[in-house]
Amino acid sequence: MNARAFQIQPQDNVATLLDDAPAGSIEILGASPQEIRSLEKIERGHKVALRDIAVNEPIIKFGVRIGHATQPIRRGAWVHLHNLASDLDERSGTLDLHSGAPTDTNSAYV
Repeated sequence: MNARAFQIQPQDNVATLLDDAPAGSIEILGASPQEIRSLEKIERGHKVALRDIAVNEPIIKFGVRIGHATQPIRRGAWVHLHNLASDLDERSGTLDLHSGAPTDTNSAYV
């Protein structure tokens, strides 16, 4: 069985993984059913690019701009903090890539 991801709106350029996905085939369910090839392992709940996305181009999820690309993102790539800056949270660039924990504060003083 292929890993699955869900695209909410036809204009979304990312889909959310419903399963952990190794590099390989991902079945896209929802607005524009298709199959794409993941370029890398992507964990359930994370985003995959449905098409190539240029630097500064909006990232669209749920039909809403959630951020913009900070580097070119290829179709099938993991879309996360390493290549996306949030338009909703200016601190997103300081979060740990895997845990989401802030890295711009000293926890010894919190």
